Amino acid sequence: MMTTTKGLEGIVATQSSISSIIDDQLTYVGYKIDDLAENSSFEEVVFLLWNLRLPNKSELDQFKAELAANMELPEPVIDHLRSYDLSTVHPMAALRTAVSILGLYDDEADVMDQAANKRKALRLQAKIATIVTAFARIRQGKDPVKPKKELGFAANFLYMLNGEEPKDVEEEAINKALVLHADHELNASTFTARVCVATLSDVYSGVTAAIGALKGPIHGGANERVMEMLMEIGEEENAIPYIKEKIANKEKIMGMGHRVYKNGDPRAKHLKHMSKELTKLTGQTKWYNMSIKIEEFIKEEKGLPANVDFYSASVYHSLDIENDLFTPIFAMSRVSGWLAHILEQYDNNRLIRPRAEYVGPENQEYVAIENR
Repeated sequence: MMTTTKGLEGIVATQSSISSIIDDQLTYVGYKIDDLAENSSFEEVVFLLWNLRLPNKSELDQFKAELAANMELPEPVIDHLRSYDLSTVHPMAALRTAVSILGLYDDEADVMDQAANKRKALRLQAKIATIVTAFARIRQGKDPVKPKKELGFAANFLYMLNGEEPKDVEEEAINKALVLHADHELNASTFTARVCVATLSDVYSGVTAAIGALKGPIHGGANERVMEMLMEIGEEENAIPYIKEKIANKEKIMGMGHRVYKNGDPRAKHLKHMSKELTKLTGQTKWYNMSIKIEEFIKEEKGLPANVDFYSASVYHSLDIENDLFTPIFAMSRVSGWLAHILEQYDNNRLIRPRAEYVGPENQEYVAIENR
């Protein structure tokens, strides 16, 4: 007897050693997200997710060097980005296509042993930031900026985006955001990646599929919608009337509440702090103040606290990053988790093939077309 659970809510689909959400506490390989957000570099977290342990100093130095050495894109991929209709294409669509194209220029794309898959994971992790920044600059009529091998991942992203090395607080904000978004158990895009590679498809296919899932506004696209909402509100005094009207019209307020957290997203407070610091630094405190008012009102009215998307919006905006790049930055981080899950799926694979409860008509008889 099959039973249906809409959205697979409450269904345990696999076992994993990568991350957990237990009693509203997020951990990566058993390390609390608070400890990692405050103390670790993004590269350290990627190593942790892929190897299920923290690196020592020499291992981390080597891993950082390998990532930096693999950040440059094949020239045909840059040429392809230049060929897009930049007035209409969304950056997530560009990213999805560019990652798929990357597979064409990887000689090991279809080599499926564990060592080759790890090498591909490293190359893909390294290049995804370069894709995002190259696209952003090309559509501004600028040339892509090549990465600097001496910079870390977060600093290189901002350098390739703006052509200038970032301030310490800017690098800290991006590093923290990348750490917080790196993995989140069996979310929609991660599940998509695992379903894809469970067929023994390649790493590039798995990540391309995951990007497609993340593109949706109720998954990765939420932070972009949050900033659109804040800009539509405009000024602090408009915030509560705007939200009251949305609630009266039964419209969803993006960035509030979360499917798996009952008492609040543990990641949100870290970006809330960075939002306060950055908006003060840039003289744009209204975005932070507005966000605080909205969060407090929604929590009081609906019992829904802010999630990680809510404050990441004002953090990225304060760094002068265009709204539609917010979700690609999410992907730039979450690819580390996708790749960890892909590698784990390969190591203990079984085709993921659930069933569906049929609710259509029954016992129908075929009628010849001339009699219909």
